Amino acid sequence: MVTRTGGTLGGPQLAALLSDAAAARPAYRSLARAISALILDGRIALHVRLPAERDLAAALGASRATVTAVYDLLRASGFARSRRGAGTWTDLPADHAPRGVTRLLGADDSAIDLARAAPEPPERLLTDALARVTPHLAEHTRTPGYHPYGLAPLRAAIAERFTRRGLATVPEQILVTSGAQHALSLVLGLLARPGDRVLTENPTYPNALDALRRARLRTVPVPVTDEGWDAEITESTLREAVPSLAYLIPDFHNPTGRLMPDGTRARVLRAAARSGTWLVADETLTGLALDVPPPAPFAAHAAPGVGAQVVTVGSLSKTHWAGLRVGWLRAPARLVTELAGQRVATDMGGPVLDQLLALDLLTGTDDPLPSRLALARERRAALTAALAAHVPGWRWRTPPGGLSLWVDLGEPVASALAGRAREYGVRIEGGAYFGTDPGLFEQRLRIPYTLPPDTLREAVRRLAAALADDRTRHPAPRTPHWIA
Repeated sequence: MVTRTGGTLGGPQLAALLSDAAAARPAYRSLARAISALILDGRIALHVRLPAERDLAAALGASRATVTAVYDLLRASGFARSRRGAGTWTDLPADHAPRGVTRLLGADDSAIDLARAAPEPPERLLTDALARVTPHLAEHTRTPGYHPYGLAPLRAAIAERFTRRGLATVPEQILVTSGAQHALSLVLGLLARPGDRVLTENPTYPNALDALRRARLRTVPVPVTDEGWDAEITESTLREAVPSLAYLIPDFHNPTGRLMPDGTRARVLRAAARSGTWLVADETLTGLALDVPPPAPFAAHAAPGVGAQVVTVGSLSKTHWAGLRVGWLRAPARLVTELAGQRVATDMGGPVLDQLLALDLLTGTDDPLPSRLALARERRAALTAALAAHVPGWRWRTPPGGLSLWVDLGEPVASALAGRAREYGVRIEGGAYFGTDPGLFEQRLRIPYTLPPDTLREAVRRLAAALADDRTRHPAPRTPHWIA
């Protein structure tokens, strides 16, 4: 259940979300912590009016004094505000930015940042590319500079890239966006309506989950385990739930690193065609094949006439640099036209300079990818060796590509460990951040291998020290906080 910003939350609705917390003692502290956690998780929206005290008390079967104490605690901690005659409304503490924002800002101290799986930019390559495209930028200054579909040469280059990978594509099927996340948001805005079901993997990319929640869509999760996808479960979910959309990361899945087998891809495509479900394939990590050949596009596995409802999104964020905000989507030409029309309402076109740089990087003779793949293999080896040496009880499957390990800690301490690790100078995300529902994957950590080997070894030493801290396994009750 996700509430709507500006709406009103009924007593029975909130009581249903608090069923477990109501049994804990002292009840008022447990309930306040639970409501704060629901706000932080996005399941209760900001600026929603909470039930009247007597209504919530009746729904919970608690005394009104208990609910009064709950609301007092929420106001004191900044998670609620009250206006005379207008009730009590959800809020955020003044010194807290949304979790996704703080994660992207990076550490403001000397902490080792394992919260972001993003490689550093190829500085010399970008400098050289900037020098080459500067004359072309001067040519574009004589035009208005609006390109809602993207620069024509860049669209053609991306289309040719798909064609070389085994999926015939023309420029009219390409929309250049401000990153893959922007592409996903455009698709959700056009192809889904509030309340629609969307099939998602579990675990999955947290920013995609946030986009689904903000669009007020209902997630229908299918598991991705260490063994990967269960084709039968995915097929039956598509058949029974009949979701409007399905969001998948088939290539070096984030966070598990799994690669979907060709046979499973074909089965999912057929099942989605039967249910009338649009498939969104996130191929942001496709270029990061470390131990296997680069996979063909997901839509290339469709039988003739089956792949008409597939949207493929990608970007340069993971293969080149996240600061180069250039992504794209491939879709039927008519849908691209509709998406471009929707895009103009909020974003009339991406920066010309960024697109010129992207064009140079995609078509130039100096391909940075081979050297970056070699660097990723070296760092992955350093990370796995350090984990084996310092935390031998942890387990993982070495992924054939991507940028991170999905580590099984053997016990549900991930959130406590992530919190304690900050005191030891490491920022990292607990596995729950990647789950479709709160409380999942508490035995997991996502550990990127995007930092230099010595830094990774030091990070693992610090994590081992935080794990050995007795407070990690027996954390004191505390109010929810943003994972930085």
